[in-house]
Amino acid sequence: MITTVEKVLFLRGIDLFSDLPGEELAQIALITEEAQRPAGAEIIREGEVGESIYIVVEGRVQVTKGDKPVAELSEREVFGEMALLDPAPRSATVKALSDVTLLTIRREDFADIMAERHEIARGVIQVLTRRLRAATR
Repeated sequence: MITTVEKVLFLRGIDLFSDLPGEELAQIALITEEAQRPAGAEIIREGEVGESIYIVVEGRVQVTKGDKPVAELSEREVFGEMALLDPAPRSATVKALSDVTLLTIRREDFADIMAERHEIARGVIQVLTRRLRAATR
């Protein structure tokens, strides 16, 4: 089990949250849930509506679009982040390549924090905008 303090320290190293001060990271840490998935398990499925973001704590996952692998992600990498802002269907499938430990954040919980602490929303929007720009280059 990961403690709240460990979660704060871990979140500080995540690009999506790296610009946020400790107080905001603590708020986010409180709404994260730890999850375990065995190797081969499907974590999210392309076309399904997304309700959570996932952060890899340990292990590796593979992202596929259709049947084609598009990325492998490991520790401190994030997937499903668009679900924080948009309930549109998932654009890819993600499966565990090894046993994985994940932190998850539900959109509804994150929305409550963003409504109270606008700095968090601003920070996340800035990171997502940078990612979108990089993806379209």
